[in-house]
Amino acid sequence: MKVNQAEIVISAVKEEQYPNDRLPEICLAGRSNVGKSSFINKMIQRKGLARTSAKPGKTQTLNFYRINEKFYFVDVPGYGYAKVSKKERAAWGKMMETYFSKREPLVLAVLIVDLRHKPTEDDLLMYDFFKHYDLRVMVVATKLDKVPRSKRAKHLKQVREVLDIEEGDHLVTFSAETSEGRDEAWGIIKSYL
Repeated sequence: MKVNQAEIVISAVKEEQYPNDRLPEICLAGRSNVGKSSFINKMIQRKGLARTSAKPGKTQTLNFYRINEKFYFVDVPGYGYAKVSKKERAAWGKMMETYFSKREPLVLAVLIVDLRHKPTEDDLLMYDFFKHYDLRVMVVATKLDKVPRSKRAKHLKQVREVLDIEEGDHLVTFSAETSEGRDEAWGIIKSYL
């Protein structure tokens, strides 16, 4: 997909702040520091639209990025980062649950995991959370360029088995460095728009 226009429209914490133009939404979730911002930037081929940070846990709102005036990428707060108070974590949880359970334009959930490592308990909880709300899921296993070719199948199998990916959901390998997986990811996203 050629992206001609991409802009952050709002960083929302409450339902009444969500855009009301009814465009389809693709939400992106993943552990803090797993590469969500790099994924967004590589997909839209912009360097700094989504802010990357060396400090995990930076995204604390639902960030709505409008793409080509046709749909949104919605970046949700990263999970699994310890330096956040229990109270803050509970507030994020409530904010995300409201979004996942009530948001009609939400057509696809993208779960970003690190291909180099076994998915965490938090990754599994997130996948199960999506399935609880009957969302279609595309799992994106990032950092593909950091896994030797000879070990990729083994790592992919581990992701598929640990998350117990349901039939009909998608698993894509991705590298923000080399763009591998970008076209495949766009192909899947377009099928939901």
